[in-house]
Amino acid sequence: MPLNLSILYRGPLSSCNYDCSYCPFAKHWESPEELARDRASLARFVGWIADRPQDVFAVFFTPWGEALVRRWYRDAVVSLSQLPNVVKVAVQTNLSCALDWLRHADVAKVGLWCTYHPNQTTRAAFLDQCRRLDDLAVRYSVGCVGLREHGEEIARLREALPPSVYLWINAYKDARAYYDQRTFDFFAAIDPLFPINSENHASLGRSCRSGSTVVAVDGDGNVRRCHFVADIIGNLYARDFAPALTPRPCPNATCDCHIGYVHLEHLRLDEVFGESLLERIPAHWRDGRKDDLGCGVAR
Repeated sequence: MPLNLSILYRGPLSSCNYDCSYCPFAKHWESPEELARDRASLARFVGWIADRPQDVFAVFFTPWGEALVRRWYRDAVVSLSQLPNVVKVAVQTNLSCALDWLRHADVAKVGLWCTYHPNQTTRAAFLDQCRRLDDLAVRYSVGCVGLREHGEEIARLREALPPSVYLWINAYKDARAYYDQRTFDFFAAIDPLFPINSENHASLGRSCRSGSTVVAVDGDGNVRRCHFVADIIGNLYARDFAPALTPRPCPNATCDCHIGYVHLEHLRLDEVFGESLLERIPAHWRDGRKDDLGCGVAR
């Protein structure tokens, strides 16, 4: 039976041109040998997708660092977007790289998840990049970590962005009881889905699409149901890979990251994001509307 699969790819790359104190991504700068390994791993992955025309894929790059400053990731986005068996190519990025390469991609299939880091760049420079994406007709979301000291800056970014661009806020969860009610309400007024992100969702034994229609893959092809469950369920490059794709209840007590809990079936967030789930754009945000986002989904 042909596959219809969303793949969250995270290769060996673990370097970033930013150095955010709150970021969980590795603070590491690879050697030429490490970069060569990452490049070869990515080439193998893209080749595997290309060699399976009978299947349908959506690919989401979730690197431990910034991928688009590396040419091989930009080339991979272009190549994958041009494959008829790929319906979506999404990337998490700080949007610091040049963007003209996107002219060679099928931008109808490309989605960018763009994070603004006020301590690493200026709002003006970030907004210039967003305008370039608009000129290139690339769909994207914009977001920030909801640090209290960045509240005013996040509000100003919201005001400067086109209403059609969704701005998400990732709740800061490293400190307990971090938000007072006033700050919580302030962020929720900017991002109506912030209350959902602020929760650690009970997930033990709950149904999740990860492991069946969504998987996480590393540079060696090892397949895990998601980034937050360490157990390997198969290898992408093995002949007997497909039988590993089966519904499984979540083994974790809670799920607190968007790229994980968005696949929990009881939250029904697939209804909120629709075809733009990977790039984190609510389906009803195309015209800048905040209504009918599904904020009252079942917990």
